[in-house]
Amino acid sequence: MPVCSRVFSTIFTTLVLAAALHAGTLTGTVINRTTGQPAPNVDLDILSPTAGMAELATAKSDSQGHFSVTKDSIGMGPMLIRATFHDVSFNTFAPPGRPNVEVEIYDLSKDPKTISIESHVVIFQPEGGKLVGAEEYAVQNASQPAYAFFRTEGNFDFAIPENATLGQVSTTTSSGMAVTQASIDKGKGHFAIAYPFRPGQTNVRLSYQLAYPNNSATFKLPAVYSGAKILVVVPPGVTINADGLKPAGQEQGMLVYTHDPLPAKGVLSVSLSGVGAPQPAGADQGQEAAQEGNSRQGQEVIAAPSRLDEFKWVLFAGLAALFAMGAILLSRKQVVAVAGEADGNAPTQAKSTKPTKAKKAPSVPAPNAAAEVDKHVAASMDSLKDQIFRLELRRQAGTISEVDYAREKAQLDKLLRDLVTG
Repeated sequence: MPVCSRVFSTIFTTLVLAAALHAGTLTGTVINRTTGQPAPNVDLDILSPTAGMAELATAKSDSQGHFSVTKDSIGMGPMLIRATFHDVSFNTFAPPGRPNVEVEIYDLSKDPKTISIESHVVIFQPEGGKLVGAEEYAVQNASQPAYAFFRTEGNFDFAIPENATLGQVSTTTSSGMAVTQASIDKGKGHFAIAYPFRPGQTNVRLSYQLAYPNNSATFKLPAVYSGAKILVVVPPGVTINADGLKPAGQEQGMLVYTHDPLPAKGVLSVSLSGVGAPQPAGADQGQEAAQEGNSRQGQEVIAAPSRLDEFKWVLFAGLAALFAMGAILLSRKQVVAVAGEADGNAPTQAKSTKPTKAKKAPSVPAPNAAAEVDKHVAASMDSLKDQIFRLELRRQAGTISEVDYAREKAQLDKLLRDLVTG
């Protein structure tokens, strides 16, 4: 067997055995990122996102912020660790095979200047005689020191067109988990949510339905926050008119338009007509839930949508069954990786959709060749584990068809074989 193949096989076997040995035990440290210190006496719930958010175990951090849980059901699949701090829940996602985690929490701020609204994406889709709207706000928290912005009475406001019926509202951070939020009705199409916006970017998503008689509608899009870039997306076959709306080409088969930021309390008058090309239907299987923040509804684990390269904004084409859950507009170059880190951290750098393939070692190894191979294989294995983990979550959440799942799984299996055989 070639030297490279033996090294790869040995490391791969070691990783598999290590995961097996750690199955049943989860350890970690709770860190308060506002103070930078370990957090004692924090209650923790360990949940299974692939088993109906069943509670696997509970724990409490000790005086040094450490915790350890041993149970047969732990470690054999992905886990969600929910830390409750000041009556607010902070979630950490832990992929399988990662027995040690760092759970991050934050002190709370009520200052609205803690966050800023960077962009506003609006997608329209005619569906069954109705017009479905889906919107996404990119909310940035750049506080120093790091605080989570939160108010129990509601700390993020939004508005929908007059006579529209609000559907689902959710928040998503760099970890890729969507937390369904309970909306607070403020009257006349204005709503709010109460959610702890942690440092980094959080995407607030919402959907609604409008009447669409004779396949046409005219309505006003209200703006709550000033200075947010606006992106409007419709399917081919739908005609859209609005003052100041500029065509920006197509992305993944959808027509893209841009508009300059509106002032606070400004409105954008929009006219739409046409049925549009049919969109692929995503599976609307039941999804399981677990609380985060003080949301009175649950958390749904879904794949994180990728970003539109030119605008750096997330496009999504589905919120629950209303907007074809899972018909995500994928970008050409990158996806957001699901990592075993606290939901709400500063966004991690997007990973390539294909892990780096390990190069074959030269016939006469250099003095440090083995060490370099070790580092390369470890990085490649981590990337593969993250991709497999993300793929399985998409399948569990029903955001990928069985055909696409089989195709992507086969690609990952081939990458794994290539990595092991060198």
